[in-house]
Amino acid sequence: MTDSGALKVLEPIKIPSVTDTVFAELHQQILSLELPPGTKVSEVEVAKALGISRQPVRDAFFRLSQLGFLLIRPQRATVISKISEAAVLRAKFVRTALEMACWTAALPLISDSQIEELARTLGDQKAAVDANDQKLFHALDDDFHRRICEIAGHEYVWALIREQKAHMDRVRFISLTIGAAQKAYDDHIDLIDALRQRDRSRLETVLTEHLGRIEFILGKIRAEKPEYFQE
Repeated sequence: MTDSGALKVLEPIKIPSVTDTVFAELHQQILSLELPPGTKVSEVEVAKALGISRQPVRDAFFRLSQLGFLLIRPQRATVISKISEAAVLRAKFVRTALEMACWTAALPLISDSQIEELARTLGDQKAAVDANDQKLFHALDDDFHRRICEIAGHEYVWALIREQKAHMDRVRFISLTIGAAQKAYDDHIDLIDALRQRDRSRLETVLTEHLGRIEFILGKIRAEKPEYFQE
């Protein structure tokens, strides 16, 4: 008979609330531009579409407004916020700092087998690029970067990065429609090579260029889609 005292202390399983589910769905639609900047949204319509009461929708709207994605105006329509160039650049700064710390921490820890595990994911990324599947590539891109945080022993950092980079993601989604996925994929190949060579200098250079490219993309997209941006 097993000694119950030897059992590992288990964490309770967290079941997403209705508010969490509504928030996640709207968050994804905003980031992927299924709900473009300037789109009007209604608590009543969202609640009706999802078959739920208005309270969890109201709570989800509030959370999105706190992140800067919804503009809630009393007695006026609630709209998806336009993209703030300043918010994108702040997010890029924070993400670069956090990811650079994780990649450099992972470099002396990562095993050859883990490097090859990451390299194998490039096949799926290439397939997404060839299929012009922006949603899939974006998800695979996130998984690639998240895995480094795990290997570095700082998996909790990815939650911070994910929250910060949300303002970058709307710009990134637009960029994926104009060929940026191929360049991101090429950068991933270079990052894998730097890991294989245990070359910290090259790793830092490639990662800085990889994450910093958003500044060039931002200007290009703003010129093409000025209606998506704040004045």
